[in-house]
Amino acid sequence: MITMKNVIREGHPTLVTVAKPVKLPLSQGDQKLLKDLLEYVKHSQDEEMVEKYDLRPAVGIAAPQVNVSKRMFAVHVTDFDGTLYSYALVNPVMTSKSSELIYVPGGEGCLSVDRTTEGLTPRYAWAVFEALSYDVVSKKLFSIEIRVEGYVGIVFQHEYDHINGIMYTSKLFPELPMAKPAFEFVETPESTS
Repeated sequence: MITMKNVIREGHPTLVTVAKPVKLPLSQGDQKLLKDLLEYVKHSQDEEMVEKYDLRPAVGIAAPQVNVSKRMFAVHVTDFDGTLYSYALVNPVMTSKSSELIYVPGGEGCLSVDRTTEGLTPRYAWAVFEALSYDVVSKKLFSIEIRVEGYVGIVFQHEYDHINGIMYTSKLFPELPMAKPAFEFVETPESTS
């Protein structure tokens, strides 16, 4: 099981190294790592597990963040329409992207960054990824092509940056006048109490 003790932090050379392609067929070690990465993200969204194992909440994690320089990452994130994107991806490639830019209002965060950061990270409004998706139950790989946009797209791009040796902290801007917020906070009667 991956915990925060396994996550390397900003300044570690693996985080700024382009990860190597994963060899196929998957080794048992790679299968276990994919399962563990996805498990971490799911556990980090469960309050009991967070408290029990002192996990930092996350919607994604990449292999380089646990000091394995291989092109794989896991995401477990729900879009604003309730669609769940839960994947353990192998050798993903961004095949297409929008020209329009977006950002997370207030900035992004990262398991490998312990400090507070200021600034906005530009991301594509949508992107298309081709990858092998690992099914942790059947232990099989499936070819997928997935188009992600908005916040979910940002999550995929953040993790994709990790396997390319890019930290979000290397592309922080005080403002992004040519980009739009990925979402706006909408104040509801319940959120004012």
